Amino acid sequence: MNSERQRNQILGLLFVGVLMAALDIAIVGPALPVIQRVFAVDERALSWVFSIYVLGNLVGTPTIAALSDRFGRRLLYVASLGGFALGSLLVAIAPSFTLLLAGRLVQGVSAGGVIPVASAVIGDTFPPEQRGSALGLIGAVFGIAFLIGPIIGGLLLLLGWQWLFLVNIPIAVVLILFSLRLLPGLTRTTTTPFDMAGLVTLGIMLTALAYGLTSLDPDQLRGGTLPLLAIGALIVAAALVPVFITVERRAVEPILQPAIFRSRQIWLTTALAIGAGIAESSIVFVPALLTAAYGVSSSTASFMLLPIVLAMAVGSPISGRMLDRFGSRMVVSVGVVLSGIGMVLLGVWSTTLVMFYIASIVIGLGLAILLGAALRYILLNEVPASERAAAQGLLTVTMGSGQLLGAVLVGLLAATGGGAVAGYSFAFLVIGVVVLLLTPLALGLKSRAAERATALAGVHS
Repeated sequence: MNSERQRNQILGLLFVGVLMAALDIAIVGPALPVIQRVFAVDERALSWVFSIYVLGNLVGTPTIAALSDRFGRRLLYVASLGGFALGSLLVAIAPSFTLLLAGRLVQGVSAGGVIPVASAVIGDTFPPEQRGSALGLIGAVFGIAFLIGPIIGGLLLLLGWQWLFLVNIPIAVVLILFSLRLLPGLTRTTTTPFDMAGLVTLGIMLTALAYGLTSLDPDQLRGGTLPLLAIGALIVAAALVPVFITVERRAVEPILQPAIFRSRQIWLTTALAIGAGIAESSIVFVPALLTAAYGVSSSTASFMLLPIVLAMAVGSPISGRMLDRFGSRMVVSVGVVLSGIGMVLLGVWSTTLVMFYIASIVIGLGLAILLGAALRYILLNEVPASERAAAQGLLTVTMGSGQLLGAVLVGLLAATGGGAVAGYSFAFLVIGVVVLLLTPLALGLKSRAAERATALAGVHS
């Protein structure tokens, strides 16, 4: 068993790595107007700076996670950090918008390995009674990133937009050096053939899903026009699901063990992850509601999100400690209820400033639980050590799919509700009701005693 000092060093290393990946999302916003001007692209093309990162993340997450289960956490974490640095360099020196997007794709794929591998390392090195607290600190990274990201982005932008990406390179180099010294290497050896068929099928399926959801245009759907490429991609993704299941059942050592889905706990967790992703993506539309409701500028509207961000940053480590004490059923149920109630409050009283801030704090606390430690904590307990990273990758993929679906859903609901304040209020109200409907799933999770017994059985098996 690792010493307390060594575990704390590993946790610090993982914290900084995840923070680097999270900051890259939070600080890129200030660079978008400059990138648009430099490369002379329209808003539709500019949106792919985000979209292609998400696409790469969805494909890279299960791939790198499965590889780390087979070839060791240290090798794949180092490779992910190196790939992220390479992608950052490609973006910074890109002579064309196409190559810039290629760099963002490399960043997205590489970032897909940082979070699930970090979560798996926590499962490998921390005893069950400390995992919740450790995961809670990792979950707090996202609140911190979105709190300090715009400030760091604004300062680096004074040096040139390229520095928003170049700054990742020295950080990645330092992290790689410490990773080689601190992280566990290969913990098992195997001579079974690698599941290349499963990897290719999963990659195509997730690429089609991400492209289809990203390319769905709510304006086209509202006008009765079907975006054929997007619909076709979603059909391909759906058709490949049974193919992937068949391939995995025949594989000697599948990327995603079919046995994982025999656990009711994991089915409930993946469903909750999709709901959490939908709730998270809806927050992106809050500034649009604020500018319509209060007539404030976009920058002021972004600043008004501060209560959500602060609540997430504070709530995530607290919820991690609550997991260690009370178990996931109670904590996740609280997170679902808080998120749903906050969304409903936002939808009903969106034009009342005091209620907006109350709703923001409630939403932030709820999302701190769902996006922080809780769901990852469940999967660490439910799967053997050899499948921890793959299970974490599955969670990231399902949550990411929920995020893409939520963005389309909010756009459609806002348009259906009449647009502007009324439309966005209707959208948040519906999303809140959808999230509250997940409460029975949260209550269906294992009791604290059953969950602890599963975790201890995994340690001693």
